[in-house]
Amino acid sequence: MGDAMGAEVSSQSYSREERQRYREKVRQNLDVFEKMLNTSSFEFDRPMTGLEIELNLVDADMQPHFHNAEVLAAIADEDYQTELAQYNIELNVPPRPLPGDSALELETELRASLNRAAAKAQEVGSKIVAIGILPTIMPEHYEGEWISRNNRYTALNDSIFVARGEDIYLDIEGPSGERVATYCDSIAPESACTSVQLHLQVTPSEFAAHWNAAQALCAPQVALAANSPFFFGKRLHAETRIELFKQATDTRPIELKNQGVRPRVFFGERWITSIFDLFEENVRYFPTLLAETTDEDPMAKLEAGQAPDLAELRLHNGTVYRWNRPIYDIPGGVPHLRVENRVLPAGPTIIDVLANAAFYYGAIRMLAHQDRPVWTKMSFAVCEENFNRAARDGIDAHLYWPGFGELSADELMLRHLLPLAHEGLRQWGVSDAVRERFLGVIEGRCTTGVNGAVWSTKAVEAFEAGGCTRSEALSRMLELYAVHMNSNEPVHTWPLP
Repeated sequence: MGDAMGAEVSSQSYSREERQRYREKVRQNLDVFEKMLNTSSFEFDRPMTGLEIELNLVDADMQPHFHNAEVLAAIADEDYQTELAQYNIELNVPPRPLPGDSALELETELRASLNRAAAKAQEVGSKIVAIGILPTIMPEHYEGEWISRNNRYTALNDSIFVARGEDIYLDIEGPSGERVATYCDSIAPESACTSVQLHLQVTPSEFAAHWNAAQALCAPQVALAANSPFFFGKRLHAETRIELFKQATDTRPIELKNQGVRPRVFFGERWITSIFDLFEENVRYFPTLLAETTDEDPMAKLEAGQAPDLAELRLHNGTVYRWNRPIYDIPGGVPHLRVENRVLPAGPTIIDVLANAAFYYGAIRMLAHQDRPVWTKMSFAVCEENFNRAARDGIDAHLYWPGFGELSADELMLRHLLPLAHEGLRQWGVSDAVRERFLGVIEGRCTTGVNGAVWSTKAVEAFEAGGCTRSEALSRMLELYAVHMNSNEPVHTWPLP
């Protein structure tokens, strides 16, 4: 879930007065932000990239292990932080420049960091697994105390349910007819969704082009990286996380849905011309979930030559779950903007995660700077349809792309997007070794037709064919998955049981 959940809040519920004051502050922040876009200088000396990886904790039987507080205490590293549920933790990777061999160094550092964390977690009886949805999670796991001890999570859970006024209904059906249809009395299922978030710092003038490009890339990204095929024991979508996240945080009772009220997990509804469009949509369409206010006078601060925090606007932005989210931040007091790409599932291995990142950073560079950009030739509705197909069908999805018509995701990658990504990384100044290592992994997935979702599905089928029940097959698959994950060999090369 990432920095959606970032800032701790002080209370678990809010009065009407607090909500009113918060609304006024958000509007004031928006006005100041608009002024800043026109007048302020935003930091941009070199493009910085950062990422966050959400991880699951399991016990010796591959069942979710609800003790992230103990695991984090054992790891004792500020790069590792709490997440929504007690069986999740998050690894934050500080931003770094892209050029040269830095991605190879990053791979080595991440492997070492995870090995260290895994050894510490093992001391308190937990294994760390990176996978979009923990395949062994079942409804009964949410009956006990599952939520992390943190006001923000409780406040968020309560606000979503107050807004809905009734339980959440999950209904997801997979291509083979397996289906989950159940009511939930908390946002717990949302915590099943673990992702990798990629950050890219951009200038205000280039933000819209990068956001539009990122939206167009969502579908190919998800198709190639899908790694969440199982939920509550059923084989659903290749990347079930996308639909599950949407349904599990839905603040709309059915009647509001029927009126066309926008969902909190929002793909968006149009190509944009400025970052302001997104913040303005957030304020115009989405009611407050968390109503924490500060005493900041943002206009006074701006007039004094300082960058305002805009804390209310940022908190509000953090509760609108866009797949590509606009971020305003002021590290070291200097304002900057980034696109936060949130579509990728966690895992399977560090090399797979970095391959997904290399593809994104290379391709977005090219798509954002084309003379006739892809978003001038494709409707936003088609872009969203591509995304939904990619999540459902994964690497087998058929996508529409201008100049190519409709073609399979792997073919779109091989014929068009991978060469673009290679060229984009060259332009970033990334070394040939980095390009060949990481984009070679994406190419391997395309030529074998195997990604995390395909491997997991086939492994479970193999165990079931050998006489296992579904739940045994899921545990054994996850056990094997964890072994391969630690080998750091890319998923398309993993042998099947």
